[in-house]
Amino acid sequence: MQAPRARVPTLHDVVRAGRGLLARPFAPLMIAMVALAIAALVVLESADRGAARDATAAAVAPLAKPARPALTADEERYIRALWPIHGDVERSTMRMSLGQIFYTAKDLSAPELKARVEQALAVYKSAQTRMQALQPPASLRAPHEDYLAAVRLFEESASEAMKMFDDGREDHLLAAHPKAQAGTDKIREIGGKFWPNEFAPH
Repeated sequence: MQAPRARVPTLHDVVRAGRGLLARPFAPLMIAMVALAIAALVVLESADRGAARDATAAAVAPLAKPARPALTADEERYIRALWPIHGDVERSTMRMSLGQIFYTAKDLSAPELKARVEQALAVYKSAQTRMQALQPPASLRAPHEDYLAAVRLFEESASEAMKMFDDGREDHLLAAHPKAQAGTDKIREIGGKFWPNEFAPH
């Protein structure tokens, strides 16, 4: 189910990039962006470990708690169709978040950041179109709508960030953060139900 991913920076890379940056004048933005990027990286790293956990699950002794109810054929079909959309959304969100961190640290130019934000906006619009073409079973309609709402939050966050390139005010990046964080939280909650091995327990 899981599509191959291009190599992305690790959680250690993000933390190292953030060191020493919090003393800069734009410290609140740095804190917000580092937190969002770390959250996205945790999601992606958990996904990479999920396949390995699936492979060894059969050899592990059964736990005391009841097993997760088996998915119906329609539920399995829907979740498989959503997986590549989910991957695109996660990668774009992480790439844009890292771009904002590197821009604030003066390691990425404004045109480079703008290209990342524009690409993320295109991915979010495409994700909504692709999701609207899916036909979730009745049991998954509510999480389907919640996932769509999360993608809209990401789109609104990216649109807010784009305003910086019109008026030059970097505080748009800070204003964009709450919606991006809310989208990340929503997707983590939904993903924990759809792909339980992708998200490590808190």
